[in-house]
Amino acid sequence: MADTSPAALAVQLLAILGRDKDRLTRIDDYLHGRHDDPYMPAMADDEYRLLARRAVSNWMPLLVNTPAQALYVDGYRAGDDANKGAATDLSSPQWEHWQRSRLDARQSAVYKGALTYGHAFTLTERVAGKVLTKGLSPLRTSALYEDAANDDTPYAALSVTAWPKDGKPGRARMWDARFEYAVTFKALGDSEGVRATRGKRHGSSECPVTRFAAAVDLEGRTIGVIEVMIPLQNRINQTIFDLLVAQTYASVKVRTATGMAPPVQRDPDTGEIVYDEQGNPIPLPINHNAKRFLFAEDPDVRFGSLDETPLGGFIDSIDMSIRHLSAIAQVPPHHLLGQIANLSAEALQAAETALSRKIQEFRTLFGEAWERVFRLAAELEGSGAADDFKGEVLWRDMEQRSLAQAADALGKLREQLGIPAKGLWKRVPQVTQTELDEWDDLADEEDSVKQLASALTRATPEPVTADEVPAAA
Repeated sequence: MADTSPAALAVQLLAILGRDKDRLTRIDDYLHGRHDDPYMPAMADDEYRLLARRAVSNWMPLLVNTPAQALYVDGYRAGDDANKGAATDLSSPQWEHWQRSRLDARQSAVYKGALTYGHAFTLTERVAGKVLTKGLSPLRTSALYEDAANDDTPYAALSVTAWPKDGKPGRARMWDARFEYAVTFKALGDSEGVRATRGKRHGSSECPVTRFAAAVDLEGRTIGVIEVMIPLQNRINQTIFDLLVAQTYASVKVRTATGMAPPVQRDPDTGEIVYDEQGNPIPLPINHNAKRFLFAEDPDVRFGSLDETPLGGFIDSIDMSIRHLSAIAQVPPHHLLGQIANLSAEALQAAETALSRKIQEFRTLFGEAWERVFRLAAELEGSGAADDFKGEVLWRDMEQRSLAQAADALGKLREQLGIPAKGLWKRVPQVTQTELDEWDDLADEEDSVKQLASALTRATPEPVTADEVPAAA
């Protein structure tokens, strides 16, 4: 039978961090531009190494930021019977928890962590009497699952708060279904130095750590957008390095002269030729530049030139590699190349289709995780929404459409299909949930005014004209 004691769980969780450390560190290095050096000669000098550093062209942040910037939770719709189908109430306990945790700004870090490393985590806990949710770094956090491919609730989770340093043990926090533990450890691979001390009940009926995974396969493995792109990034860096070498050493014509020897150094006292250690005469430096020319009195001297190396092939190779990067990452080429001229609206929409599908997949995965966070927060706050499995987060529409085009399309939907106007409000480009609620209140006020005016009109008798007065008998 497996050992499920706190110390044994801590050992397993620390071992996961140790197992993934090299892989995640390599991903982190590529995100921040610390790439492998391109191939260069074994005896490369400092000038070559300088060109190698300048050859790094880091595309990785763009692959992460492009989908992350389209992920923005803007509201939450409860799924309980009382509020089913209703618009988001910004005064609801779920949204109050969201605002109290400042997740409007902090949600982006969670998405970028998950897209970069394959997964990220959040912790929902009570702090100073308030229930808050914060993000946890995947470089410091690990979780155990009974079924990592299908479970959204960890069996246990651990997050390192301080790494071992200067002989002092590292510290971590660990959670299971009921308790939080204080963990100390000497090293990630040292199972003998792990100690786990029970702290307190965390107040939830399950582990309060939630995983945000960019992609999970049936083996429970998570993968982000960077790891699979490292070979392509290396190819681009190598091509740019070759371009810089050719540009530095072979991009100009080389002038040649045959049959002519340069002047040599002579001893100023004796006039004899000065030789180096190998017995060769030491030539005098020649001051030759674009404003000077060479001539020779000897008729056997011949001048010539060597053609420069064309750079167009290197540039075409870089362009091709970036297009491969675009296709595999499902990022439109114009996002990477900056080439958007002469694209019709239909062509631009077609280019964005793959990215839109990818973003929709991320919204589905991350939305389920946020819904679990809301349920955890509701349980800690004692709300009845702790069992609300029908609720859903609302994502802001980040597609760039002109207001005139949207208004025309929404007007046609209203007139031709009879869709209620309120049902189309959230289709307005860049509208926020706060604006939707304000519009709803204004519409209710306008309806009230219209109803009052109609009632007053019906209650007011029509004026009687002189022609309508009956004649006296």
